[in-house]
Amino acid sequence: MAALDHPKNELHLYINNKLVYKRRLDTDELEIFNSAAYEKYRLASQEELLAVNGMLIVKAKIKLKLTSTENGGRKTGIISGYRPNHVFEYTSEGKLQRTYIGDINFEGEELMPGEETIATVRLHLTKQVEKYLTKGRKWWLYEVPNLIGEAEIL
Repeated sequence: MAALDHPKNELHLYINNKLVYKRRLDTDELEIFNSAAYEKYRLASQEELLAVNGMLIVKAKIKLKLTSTENGGRKTGIISGYRPNHVFEYTSEGKLQRTYIGDINFEGEELMPGEETIATVRLHLTKQVEKYLTKGRKWWLYEVPNLIGEAEIL
């Protein structure tokens, strides 16, 4: 997979450096370029996807806001490449449903607690995480067990 210059509101899936499909985050419109590879991706298990394909790059504007130190966030800032746990859902008891692994990349030296920025997020490729990637979707960033920030697809 490669991060290329694509419109900021599209999700692009590359397998072996070939574009398999793209999905518009604002309309959910899907365009498939390689139906055999898309079906293999759609029907594969999470373990197969992680072993073969690597990372899902969200080429969307992500608004990232760190929780202030006073509200339980970090005491220090983060730098581009930071790898928190990404949480999209909680159980009915308020516990973390599942965490996803990914990194956050942004311009500038450091993002301090209480600040926000526009960033690109790379998540480990799983079918389970793709369903959450829609315009306006918010999720939470953890240094388990601490909530340290939130992100939103603009």
